[in-house]
Amino acid sequence: MNYRDEEPPSLLKDWRVRIFIVILLLAVVAIQPWYSSDEGFTSNLQFGLDLEGGSWLQLKLAGGLAQLDADSGEIVKYLVESITDEEVNIQEVDTTLDPDIEGREEVFIKFTTSAELMEFELERFGMTDVEIDRADGVTTVEATATKERLIIAYLSHTLDTEVVSVQQPDGTYYEIRSEIKYEELEDLMNQVDGSVLTDADGNPIFHEGVTRETRDLTQKILSDKMDAMGLKDIPVRSVGDDYILIDFAGIDLPTAREITEQPGRFEMRMQVDEETTRHVLYGDDVVSVGMPAFQNEQWHTPFRLNEEGARKLQQMAIEVGAVDNPGDHHLIMYLDDEEIYSAPLSFSAAQSLRDAPIYSWQASTGSDEDSQAQAEQLQIHLRAGALPVNVEIIGAGEVDPTLGEQFKNQSVFIGLIALFAVATAVFIKYRRKEILVPMVGISVAEVIMILGFAAAIGWQLDLPSIAAIIAVIGTGIDHLIIITDEVLYEGKLPPTKVYLARITKAFAIIMGAAATTTIAMAPLVFLGFGALQGFALTTIVGVMLGVFVARPVYGKVIKKVLEDSESKVAAD
Repeated sequence: MNYRDEEPPSLLKDWRVRIFIVILLLAVVAIQPWYSSDEGFTSNLQFGLDLEGGSWLQLKLAGGLAQLDADSGEIVKYLVESITDEEVNIQEVDTTLDPDIEGREEVFIKFTTSAELMEFELERFGMTDVEIDRADGVTTVEATATKERLIIAYLSHTLDTEVVSVQQPDGTYYEIRSEIKYEELEDLMNQVDGSVLTDADGNPIFHEGVTRETRDLTQKILSDKMDAMGLKDIPVRSVGDDYILIDFAGIDLPTAREITEQPGRFEMRMQVDEETTRHVLYGDDVVSVGMPAFQNEQWHTPFRLNEEGARKLQQMAIEVGAVDNPGDHHLIMYLDDEEIYSAPLSFSAAQSLRDAPIYSWQASTGSDEDSQAQAEQLQIHLRAGALPVNVEIIGAGEVDPTLGEQFKNQSVFIGLIALFAVATAVFIKYRRKEILVPMVGISVAEVIMILGFAAAIGWQLDLPSIAAIIAVIGTGIDHLIIITDEVLYEGKLPPTKVYLARITKAFAIIMGAAATTTIAMAPLVFLGFGALQGFALTTIVGVMLGVFVARPVYGKVIKKVLEDSESKVAAD
């Protein structure tokens, strides 16, 4: 029996067609198209700066990275004299290598001065195991430190900025988180018998900029700040290690500057009883925040307070009784009035606060993976939305909302023109409406699916994304023509065996073309930014939806349509 004499199965029974319909319906739900007399046409689609209007900022991260060396005794002499205005005499400096950390130098220092010193004053500069003896008007101090910590204290004190050490395969780098030139840094190091180290070729190991980790932290803080303000669809993109781009769709330029430059409101409070807390300090008393670390089977986030903040915390701990019973008096942190951390003081910290303020603290979060994530988030919150490095706005601009609306309307118009042009070309080629209608219908369905995907992930559509959708329509029609030409055997539908062979050949060609396009666009998704990234992502998504969802369904639909057409002709 010829297969044409059999009743062809319904298209809705084919699982590919069912998946196609489900994805199409989900796309419509994600887009949520709606029309009202008050607002006109609305949807869940997010539009970028060039289609919505708004402003953009380009930020440069100011900082410096260098390998440094200095005389530990000279650093201590400089730091102590800067806070006492009295001469310091270095008696002994003994340097040894840390057995646990390769390359780290531990330093024992002994010095004398006529000034009276307190232990906490020296601990501010990273000194530990401090012993102070005063006799006959002379203060003798013995302390230990690491050269790394002393260099950080010296640079932080002289530059009034945050300085952190970064371990790299070729040694320890010091990241200065404010703008600095090589000549300025070299002069500072010369004051303490130090220098900027050089490489094997004699070139200074110095780079203006910051580490990738600092750039990512800055980007994360900006993104979280936008989310906290209800601006969840503001893209914050990094370019290289030293630049960040932000598109503020629908926001004017003065507001964009204010959002970027204004930190959040961080507050620390001490629990008095089950219902009452008392204010301790605000975020401006937190002078630095370290990287989360895992020590003693606990994840923790280190941070330092300035002198005023440390004294406030000590005084409050004494007043509420936390030094006597720390378990009943949690230290609670808030960001924009939302609690982000709560824990009691450790027993050792409570005992130390009886005698002196503590400058260096560690906020412990636990030992599991969730604790690590909490520690990383706390690092951001402790900065109260203040960026880890100074940023300079080196570029800014604004797109008028009416111009953006004009671009949006023109994009829709151009898309319809492109679809009409393609449909005209197809009709001229085949002159059969039973081929034209499924082909155009599948193309429109692909566009809806792409828009649905964009709406579902919150991707902002811009002009390059619209251009990519138009390009996808063109390449999609190319694929559908390949399928149609392979299916039509001498102008008519071939027997099933021949049809299967030819449709397999058509899909081999389409898969090869899709793979080539995806491979070509993939680098732009991961390495590109802005317009390039939007164009590449939209193209890849369109190709994948077409190849794995729409094209197989078109193969089924065109076979069914041609069968019905031939059956009608035979009946006539």
